Amino acid sequence: MIRVLLAEDQSMVREALAALLGLEDDIEVVAQVSRGEDAVAAARAAEADVALLDIEMPGTMTGLDAAAALRAELPHVRVVIVTTFGRPGYLRRAMAAGADAFLVKDAPAARLADAVRAVLRGEKVIDPALAAAALSEGADPLTPRERDVLRAAADGSLNVEIARRLHLSEGTVRNYLSTVIQKTGARNRAEAVRIARDRGWL
Repeated sequence: MIRVLLAEDQSMVREALAALLGLEDDIEVVAQVSRGEDAVAAARAAEADVALLDIEMPGTMTGLDAAAALRAELPHVRVVIVTTFGRPGYLRRAMAAGADAFLVKDAPAARLADAVRAVLRGEKVIDPALAAAALSEGADPLTPRERDVLRAAADGSLNVEIARRLHLSEGTVRNYLSTVIQKTGARNRAEAVRIARDRGWL
């Protein structure tokens, strides 16, 4: 029996996924959490074989952060990202975090069960169209620090507020944002945020 952990903040979606997987003779959902930071402890306690993680979850850890934590602390647990956001940037970041599969939520239900079985066999499962888009779009040009500054700017915060929050000088924040705007080809920081989100860089 394949033991599965579900990490998804929307109760209805989580319960639907659990019900779908529960129809399979060889799959059992042994734990459900709604926050990324609970994934490692739940996977360990439930002795999960596979973790299904959403990307966007409340709290301090996204599904991508949880994937990296699982890879570091429980490397035997296979990670499947199941998300609404079928974006090339998210795919690249998921693979870099150690995910074994990347599926969008509008994929056929049977594909999810097949993916769970496949990753346990050591296979990678990625939507071919999304993989092609990721290759054609190129790599994320932002550095981790540039990403931090842009994320902090997303709510409209002033440079001085961002500087205080990230323990940087105001000039350094200004330089980071200028570089990000240039790299994204945006006209301003708000557009840079939108472009980075659309491409899965944030």
